[in-house]
Amino acid sequence: MLPFWIALQFLSSLPVRLPGMPAPQELGRSLLFYPLVGLLFGAILWALNGLLLGTPLLLHSALLLSVWVVLSGALHLDGLADSADAWLGGYGDRERTLTIMKDPRSGPIAVVTLVLVLLLKFAALLALIEQQHSVFLIIVPLMGRAALLGLFLTTPYVRAGGLGQALADHLPRRAGMWVLVVSAVGCVLIAGLGGVLALVLAAMVFVGLRQVMLRRLGGATGDTAGALLELLEMVVLVGLTLV
Repeated sequence: MLPFWIALQFLSSLPVRLPGMPAPQELGRSLLFYPLVGLLFGAILWALNGLLLGTPLLLHSALLLSVWVVLSGALHLDGLADSADAWLGGYGDRERTLTIMKDPRSGPIAVVTLVLVLLLKFAALLALIEQQHSVFLIIVPLMGRAALLGLFLTTPYVRAGGLGQALADHLPRRAGMWVLVVSAVGCVLIAGLGGVLALVLAAMVFVGLRQVMLRRLGGATGDTAGALLELLEMVVLVGLTLV
């Protein structure tokens, strides 16, 4: 179970502490458990939603979104901010884009992007609460983290060295494909036709953003992976409220 604890420590702010640095092989296998971490997040959000029933709707939605962000330690929002700055400031140049993504400072485009994504998530959560579609709270975090697994399975990692390279090099690919299949089936079993629609939306976002990464960078980085997760979750949430 060490790979699961590695995944949980990396993807969450939950108090998981592992002694020492895991072996590269364990890091690679931890990717297989990313969807399970997403399912855990979804279960927490679904349970919290039940506890908040009767709370004023705006506060209800704000609390759900806050817990969602805190659970991940804003890790993926940081990647989204870095990617937004780099895509604008990189002027289409690969090396300049990669350099900007390393800069810890956030410019105006990063702030605007974060505000818009969080605003849309908040509004979508509010609509889902009103429509009593709380089951989607379970599958959307699962899909977001399954997308990370899918990205590492299908896309070159362009920064040599570091954690991301170890994940990419030691990911068991056959097992990874089966995990994605099981994750997709699980979403349909949990949410029915809504799960099918969510999968279609998630696949469209995944394919589109992956192509953008390939054109600009020739592959993915940790920051673009975080951006993919946040944008995919936002689009799926918004799309589910419109049907």
